[in-house]
Amino acid sequence: TRLRSVSFEVGRSGVITPVANLDPVLLSGTLVKRATLNNQDQMSLLDISIGDWVYVEKGGEIIPKIVGVDEECRVADAEPVRFITCCPECGALLIRIEGEAAHYCPNDTGCPPQIKGRVEHFISRKAMNIMTLGPETVDDFYQRGLVHNVADLYELTPLQITCGNDNRIVSAQKIVKSIKDSCSVPFERVVFALGIRFVGEITAKLLARHFKSMDALKDASLEELLEVEGVGEVIAESVISFFHN
Repeated sequence: TRLRSVSFEVGRSGVITPVANLDPVLLSGTLVKRATLNNQDQMSLLDISIGDWVYVEKGGEIIPKIVGVDEECRVADAEPVRFITCCPECGALLIRIEGEAAHYCPNDTGCPPQIKGRVEHFISRKAMNIMTLGPETVDDFYQRGLVHNVADLYELTPLQITCGNDNRIVSAQKIVKSIKDSCSVPFERVVFALGIRFVGEITAKLLARHFKSMDALKDASLEELLEVEGVGEVIAESVISFFHN
């Protein structure tokens, strides 16, 4: 199919992902309009230009990705796709950590998709399980200035949520109750909910069972973190960096 444009999306950890916007094409039973380009290295390897005819497949039969370009069909004045240098959401200059393929937006406290993404991760089923909230509600709270980080959720009142609209009071009370109920989830899920880079469900369990409290985890040294089975230097440094911020 034909590549029409490339957009750049910001994840909750600040990773910038280039996404190809395509002429719709039927692939494994679904109509595909978008496909990942992964990172700058992959884009350079493909040597892709706007208007190119590209080959698309589904990785693991799930995620569409571009795997090749038909260069014989390329027009003479085709515009090569360039990776951006600034965040498309907040304008911050992107960084690339040595040894990694991804580019990052470093403005983690001021970039809207990162802020909302962290809240969405925090409330998810495998984390704090606040199922009365969803992406649209999180976006609404953020736009109204009610939520700037996950801690703000625990300060919400039904009156703030409804803005005086009595028709929404019951749903607002349910939201506040489910946020309060989340305080009883196991510690390992709280660690996972924080969204520390490189700390998935398994690592969160290992850290929680070893340190047993947030204070102990927060104050852990590099040496103490490396004592945890399955935790290497990259994860340990990420945990320290998270709590130092």
